[in-house]
Amino acid sequence: MSDFTSTRISFLGAGQMGQAMVRRLLAAGHRVTVWNRTFATATPLAAEGAVVAATPAEAVTGCDVLVTMLFDDAAYEQTLAGSEGALAALSASSLHIACGTISVALSRRFAEEHARHGQDYVAAPVFGRPNVAAEGRLWIVAAGETAAVERARPLLGLLSRGISVVGNRPEQAHAVKLAGNFMITMMVQAMSEVVLLAEGQGIDPERTLETINSALFQSPFYAAYGDLLLHAPERPGATLDLGFKDLSLFLAAAQQVGVHPEFGTAIAERLRSARDAGLGREDWASGMLQAARAASAAATLKS
Repeated sequence: MSDFTSTRISFLGAGQMGQAMVRRLLAAGHRVTVWNRTFATATPLAAEGAVVAATPAEAVTGCDVLVTMLFDDAAYEQTLAGSEGALAALSASSLHIACGTISVALSRRFAEEHARHGQDYVAAPVFGRPNVAAEGRLWIVAAGETAAVERARPLLGLLSRGISVVGNRPEQAHAVKLAGNFMITMMVQAMSEVVLLAEGQGIDPERTLETINSALFQSPFYAAYGDLLLHAPERPGATLDLGFKDLSLFLAAAQQVGVHPEFGTAIAERLRSARDAGLGREDWASGMLQAARAASAAATLKS
């Protein structure tokens, strides 16, 4: 399986991130069959050389490698599980690379199911937004049996600027991905509070974040999220709904090992309120600033 130019790839989940990843694979000359729950979302890829399948099972029939980039556990369950799901149609010699952010528990279950069928399974969740994916500059966290990870590595290399292998149990990669997204949430929350302070003191928030980053972190990541915080993109690369989902999965994974993140629990409640207030489809960063502003205003009214 070292010759990836002859590999038949099935890609399930052609949203913004999935489309960017598929285009990278197509540009490298690979044969890719794609499926997306909303069929029309995937059809533009046909003009670029992809085959668009009508069902997940149709998409994976005869494939060598299955790559999944679906929204959440429910989407994975609906698409992969059961007698009509994609896994039932997957051949015994195939490799499943799970790039979406799912729960540790579901990733563990997939590992057990693939093992029963003699299939390779690698968890490979990604760090980066769709624009980063389009440039092939994602950072991928991988875990699985060594032979399976090495089988996946050439394909993952087309999508990323780096790969961190964190263990031989696939769910370990998803645990690290959830931990990373938790840290992003805490970073954005801290920056949101700083912006509110700057506004209250009559200081330019943009200059404030720039100054603190220059003095303390020198991080392009902080700079990028500061910009998203203050200048919401027209088309969010990651929504507040997505951030809330990942934070909830992090808290569940922590609880399973007897860890109780106090701040994470508090922020999850704030994001839940923000979703209830209609901010779920806002950009993750700018939406969290709006949530922090609403919470601050409510607290002021109570005092």
